[in-house]
This record gives sequence, structure tokens and C-alpha cells, in this order.
Amino acid sequence: MSRFARAAWLITLMSLPGLAPQAQLPADEGTPWFQQTAATDKHVVIITGAAASPEIGERFQGWTRDLHSILQNSYGYNADNIRVLFDAGQDIDGLPVTASSRADDIADVLSALQSDVSAGDQVTLLMIGHGSGTFGAAKFNNVGPDMTGSDLAAMLAGFAEQDIVIINTTSASFEFSRELSALGRVVVSATRSPSERYDPIFPGYMIEGLQDHTADLDRNGRVSVLELFNYSRGRVAGWYDEQGRLATENAVLDDTGDGLFAREPGASQADGLLAEIAYIDMIVPEQQKTSPQARVIRADMQSIEREIFILRNQKQNYLEDEYWRRLEALLIDLATQTRTYNALP
Repeated sequence: MSRFARAAWLITLMSLPGLAPQAQLPADEGTPWFQQTAATDKHVVIITGAAASPEIGERFQGWTRDLHSILQNSYGYNADNIRVLFDAGQDIDGLPVTASSRADDIADVLSALQSDVSAGDQVTLLMIGHGSGTFGAAKFNNVGPDMTGSDLAAMLAGFAEQDIVIINTTSASFEFSRELSALGRVVVSATRSPSERYDPIFPGYMIEGLQDHTADLDRNGRVSVLELFNYSRGRVAGWYDEQGRLATENAVLDDTGDGLFAREPGASQADGLLAEIAYIDMIVPEQQKTSPQARVIRADMQSIEREIFILRNQKQNYLEDEYWRRLEALLIDLATQTRTYNALP
């Protein structure tokens, strides 16, 4: 096969769902984080703080309920893998509340969670509520004493072997979120400065992006944190444009651990490299698949996709023939695994 013909064939294979262009990964040919296997477990902690009014409280409650429902029904999470820390801990009809979102309860729940996770598992914190403060003194508004970013960072110190995602959707969330930046973590802030203190609309669009996998822009059947961020940020910007208003919230993302958040993470930015391989979804075969091998093979397929992303984004590090040889081998392997998966009962 000529080089031109081989390139054309590989380009055709690369147009498969999930193989759209990704951001450039680090030059060490990979990263130790967010390497899902069939044994990987995922946990979500939804932290909903105190509301400033009954009307806002109803909105927070609705978002909390929607997140719990979507994660359980569409992303493969068992009820035991979702912890809801809500306001003062009051019951919500039809929604299991683990504890209040008081700072000491958050600390207790995260401490207990450390006993339930294994190395390589993923822990995602979704924060809903009000934020406040100035540079160096940003807080999450709890019932009782407010929690600072450094407080939460200390609570997360015990998750050194887990992959951590934090999506802070509160007002004035930037300084709080910056305290949480660390190597191997993906941190999203709905705002980029303490002056953005009005309640964000970001969480509503984040939920919209999760519903029906709407934010799955590359159509690989999964939603990455980067896809969810880009979808939500774009929808927020569109809303302000439609209203003819100056945006009072600008979401940012950091996944390099340097605390320098990017508004447009991706290929031209340092940030976005981990976020695009950090997926919200559990590894779950299609409902019609009954074979016990389905989950294992699906995990293998996703692992190969990940290797393809890494190789393709490091093309400049290879001689051309070596690059195409490696890519061809991976794509053939992916096609073989896909065929095996599709043939399973």
C-alpha cells in the first residue's frame, strides 16, 4: 500500500466516533492519571451549600436532584457511588441525602470515602451554592462556619492515589478553586475573579450538557470534563450575547496544577490536556450486551483510543514512517476489539 493510500485509509479510520482531534498531551508520551480500566471505580460527591433565599434554595435543590438522577440513570453510577451533602442535611423527597454541607460533615464524608476507594479510582466533586471573599480569603458558603479553599484542599490530601475532578459552580469561585489546583487534578471554576460575585448560570448549562450526553461533541458516547466545560462555557457566553449584556461570569479550567486557569483550554493552551481524557461516565456496556466480557473489552477499546490520542498529539516526536507504523497498529487493534465487542451477545 502506498504512503498516500495508507494515509487515506488511516484518516478514514480516525474519523470513527471518539477519534476527533484532541489537545496535545505531554511530551513524555503519556500521563499516569485518568487511565480507566475495567476495575476502575468512580465516585461523585455533590456539595450543595446554604441558599440566600427560599427561591434560590429551590433552584439549588433542583440542580442537586437533576445531577443525582442523571449520573445514576445515564452515566452508570450506583446510588452508593453518589454522596449528596445538602444544605443543613434536611431530607429531599426522593433524593438520598448523605449529610449536611457543613464543613465538618464534608470532612467526615471525604475521610470515610478514602476507605472506599482504590488506587486509580476517580473522585469528582460537584459544588453548588454561593461563594464569597476577596483574594486570599475566598469561601464556600456553608451552614455554619464557611469553608475556605485551603480547608477543602486539606480534606483532599488523603486522595493522593486517586484521580480528582472538582467543578466549582459557585459565585466568586476562582480564588477558592485556585487553592485546589494540584498536579493530576482537573479543576473547573465558574468564575475567573472575586469580582464575579453574581450567582452563575453555569451549573444549569452544565446539567444541560450532561443530559442525553449533549456535551459529547466527538460522539464517542462519553462526556469528558473538557467537553462539558466547553459546552457549558459556550452556552453561558451565548446567553449573555442574546441578552445584550456584558458577561458577569467567565468559566476557567486548570489541569496542570499551576493555578493558572485558562478560559479556552485545549490544543493551543497548556490546560485542557488532562480534562479531555477525564470522563464523567463509568465504563458501562450497552444495555443489550449480556456477556461478562463486554465491560472488559469496552475498557480495552477506550484504552486503545487513549493511546491513539497520545500518539497522534506527539506526532512531531517521531519519524514519519515510525509514526504511521505505530498508528496503524493501534487502529487495527482498535478495529479488532470493536469487532469482537460488537459480536458479543
